[in-house]
Amino acid sequence: MLTRSSPRRRFAVVAAAVLTGACLVVVNAQPAMATPPGIPSKSTAQSQLNALTVATQGSTTGYSRDLFPHWITISGSCNTREQVLKRDGTSVVVDSSCAATSGRWYSPYDGATWSAASDVDIDHVVPLAEAWRSGANAWTTSRRQSFANDLTRPQLIAVTDNVNQSKGDQDPSTWQPSLSSYRCTYSKMWITVKYSWSLTLQSSEKSALQSMLNTCSS
Repeated sequence: MLTRSSPRRRFAVVAAAVLTGACLVVVNAQPAMATPPGIPSKSTAQSQLNALTVATQGSTTGYSRDLFPHWITISGSCNTREQVLKRDGTSVVVDSSCAATSGRWYSPYDGATWSAASDVDIDHVVPLAEAWRSGANAWTTSRRQSFANDLTRPQLIAVTDNVNQSKGDQDPSTWQPSLSSYRCTYSKMWITVKYSWSLTLQSSEKSALQSMLNTCSS
């Protein structure tokens, strides 16, 4: 059972030990890590990173989340958030309106496991404000909507809510997942999203991405 304290703290339930006779059997209680679609290999990510345009970061002047309409209906009564919750969770049960009523979610950013959808946010890997500063300010609203609800690329992932909130609109030069083993994957996700949407990046951002990518084995 996950606990809370003040200040709010998160704990991952990772395993349960069951004593059987003289043998200690460890039962894995952690859901499988969800893998968003479109994560490239290290070599592909490197090529994409090399192809990205380095530019001075733009301004947030004029930015509003409302300019990136989300969450939109994807299928039946299910919107984008609900689709990702179903995709990234284990044993997810939804009601007639597609809201998740039960399930388990593993947050790869911090290694926490949750059993309530309310404890989980859907993170935009490349934040909307970061996209705005990197070229999305010149997009149509329709294109920004497609970006904000992109289920084809690794742009959306279910993570611990307050971890997502602490990330905010930061790029990898100032924020990286606390679970260092996930930073390789995170860099590949960030790179391919920026590449696929023709967004620019700063030199400090590129350096941070390269450092994380260098930790990848493949």
